[in-house]
Amino acid sequence: MPYEWTPEPPYENAKWQLSLWPYRSLLRKDFVLFIGGTAALVSLPLLTLIGQAVMWGLLPFFGLMIAGVWYALHVSYRRGEVLEEFTVDDARAHLIRHNPKGDTQEWQANRYWVTVHLHPKGGPVENYLTLRGGDREVEIGAFLDAEERLALHEELQRALRSA
Repeated sequence: MPYEWTPEPPYENAKWQLSLWPYRSLLRKDFVLFIGGTAALVSLPLLTLIGQAVMWGLLPFFGLMIAGVWYALHVSYRRGEVLEEFTVDDARAHLIRHNPKGDTQEWQANRYWVTVHLHPKGGPVENYLTLRGGDREVEIGAFLDAEERLALHEELQRALRSA
């Protein structure tokens, strides 16, 4: 699961902290291997054209294709650099979302009034998960899949009841 519970967070008076991040199927270290493997497989047909003038005509398109794949994966990594930290202490519940562009969004409420809501069909995605406290409702775990949001809903309810 792309989230982690920390029973003793590094904050004063905090009871627990939940950190959430998007799932990555291609790790950074495998990125180079993927690009290299793709370049090798695509260049195999070019081997038959070695020594011919048509190879020089196809080579720029080959380079553009590899650059396009690299750029698309790079953009995907940048968009996936999201971190959400939900911290509960004796009096407050505090959610911080670190967005890919470096800005942060914060929400806090009295922890006794915070409730977790699961919207199985009514939200923008299946099993839309929100936190409600005070006069605001915020989404949590937007990047998780439907099953992960369902599991997180149960764990959050249990953790908020025990806090």
